[in-house]
Amino acid sequence: MTKTAIVSALLDEQRGLLGQLQNATKQVRAGRTFWSGLWGDLEVVLVLSKVGKVAAASTTATLIEAFGVKRILFTGVAGGLGDGVRVGDVVVAQEFLQHDLNSSPMFARYEIPLYGRARLPCDDTLTALLLKAANAGLTRAGSHFHHDILIADPCVHTGLVASGDQFVSCAEDATRLRADLQAAGHDALAVEMEGAAVAQVCFDHGVPFAAMRTISDRADDKAHIDFSAFIQQVASPYALAIVQEFMKLLSKR
Repeated sequence: MTKTAIVSALLDEQRGLLGQLQNATKQVRAGRTFWSGLWGDLEVVLVLSKVGKVAAASTTATLIEAFGVKRILFTGVAGGLGDGVRVGDVVVAQEFLQHDLNSSPMFARYEIPLYGRARLPCDDTLTALLLKAANAGLTRAGSHFHHDILIADPCVHTGLVASGDQFVSCAEDATRLRADLQAAGHDALAVEMEGAAVAQVCFDHGVPFAAMRTISDRADDKAHIDFSAFIQQVASPYALAIVQEFMKLLSKR
């Protein structure tokens, strides 16, 4: 049986997912708590990534090497960068890039040294399932959860996501980041702190990977406002609804 890992960036998200796990067992390894069990008829491992690229890479490597997972799904929140990407929307990643990687003049800015590329792709098949699950999950979640902090019904976007070891919380920084990326031909929809590291480890090991991010802010001066409320009222219910739909689709393959 193919073992699936679901990596969460936030504890509130993981709590909802843990409630779906049957026969759960706990194992602490490398400072992280891994929960193994069954989600329906699928073997699953749940874990928190911790914050930042190094922590996320360590978590991913442990999942592959110690737990033998063969596919990975990542859930979390992000700041919106792209046009039309609003608070409450969901971005399903197609590719990841490290926005703080710069080894010039030896390599082009953003290019991963010795990889010959700046972007790392997510798995096409898993991403297509996740995109379908995101649309179905948001439709279902929207009928059950009322969010005073959202000004419009959520939309699902898919495309490039940028990762870096920086919490972008200033409109000036966000504008500069987007402009720099676009100048190099990279039009990112969202910015966060872990996905590109997970993508690189999965790329190295040939492990299929998909990721979704709920947009919690526009990576500007309001990025810190009501973050806890957003996670509890929006991001966590969305993650649960979408992952439930994703696991249903996965079990039918």
